Amino acid sequence: MIGFLIKGLWRDRTRSLFPFLTVVTGVMITVFMQAYMGGFTSNLNESSAAFTTGHLKVTSRAYAREGDQAPNELAYAGVDKLLGELRIQAPDLIWTPRIRFAGLLDVPDGRGETRAQAPMAGLGIGLLSEGSADRRILKLDSSIVRGRMPARPGEVLVSDDLARHLDIGPGADATLISSTMYGGMATSNFTIAGTVRFGIRAMDRGTMLADIRDIQAALDMEDAAGEILGFFADSLYRRGVADSLAAQFNTRWGKTEDEFAPTVVAMHVQPGTAELMDYLGAVSGAIVGVFTFAMSIVLWNAGLVGSLRRYGEIGLRLAFGEHKGRLYRAMIAESLAIGLFGSAVGTMLGLVPAYWLQSRGFDVGSLMPNSSLMVNNVIRAQITTMTFFIGFLPGLLATGIGTAISGIGVYKRQTATLIKELEA
Repeated sequence: MIGFLIKGLWRDRTRSLFPFLTVVTGVMITVFMQAYMGGFTSNLNESSAAFTTGHLKVTSRAYAREGDQAPNELAYAGVDKLLGELRIQAPDLIWTPRIRFAGLLDVPDGRGETRAQAPMAGLGIGLLSEGSADRRILKLDSSIVRGRMPARPGEVLVSDDLARHLDIGPGADATLISSTMYGGMATSNFTIAGTVRFGIRAMDRGTMLADIRDIQAALDMEDAAGEILGFFADSLYRRGVADSLAAQFNTRWGKTEDEFAPTVVAMHVQPGTAELMDYLGAVSGAIVGVFTFAMSIVLWNAGLVGSLRRYGEIGLRLAFGEHKGRLYRAMIAESLAIGLFGSAVGTMLGLVPAYWLQSRGFDVGSLMPNSSLMVNNVIRAQITTMTFFIGFLPGLLATGIGTAISGIGVYKRQTATLIKELEA
């Protein structure tokens, strides 16, 4: 019976071509959008974790309450001891201390007077330590545009856009003007070892990277750091594990009322990140829902038109004694066959642009020159196992729902009027 129905669909393409093309188009868009949203979300999570949130963030309670303000006067003191404790309690994670700071980068002329000056945001990280985790996490070695990595204290990296704005290059001297941990004015001289480009507009506009020991000395933050970031060794964020670890540490440290006691926050509950991750998850789900609903409406209309066209055929089959339920099920089987084949073709067509975007990427940096999102300028898709199956949900569901609704008319046919209908 199924073979007979499929053969009928193949031979009478006028009743299958339009629903087939509708399914192919809808599934193709759904598959591509799922891969695109997956790539965008992965890109955002990876960039945010590497530069700002980590998979886990350890700060003082007072520092955590300030969110993204990063006030170094609320930094955690005694960071070396805390770092040792973290590495013992959670040895599977990579723990690295950081200091976020802001200020002016002043470039002197030949007489030592200010020639150029620009605001910048900085990171104190493990630049000089042997086997630095930060160099790998931030992909610094592959981000060098001019010059080299710092090799000794007092050498820093700056973003290439900032260096060009200040008209300086590797080997140039610059003075950091900022504030100390205690609110005083801080000035320190550094040498530009190289320039970098992260491909993240928010970082490329004006960033300085220095070794954390240099920044501790410059900002009067001996044995202190604003935050300690924890990363899973394989760079994959595990939400459940992160929640469990954060709860364990916070239970251990929660007995004191000291606002400078440490606290741990998982990546997905940090201010800003939590809302964005929930939003992207909702958008991904809405894509499938919207296309399922839209295709169901279109296929419902197509089913109604097809039923009108097949009015005589349906009447004849009923006149021969075919049960209405069997006829109804046959119509649904036809639609599912169209949906299955259309979903397979649509999935293959959707994977083509998704694979191109995943391997080549698309640079959108010029479209968001003032973006503050921690997302790479090169947008890439991400093809996962779900990408191969996501299209079958709207493809089969829409065709089934559309035919189920339009096929209700079968039950409204009155057998007593069939002869008069056929004579007409």
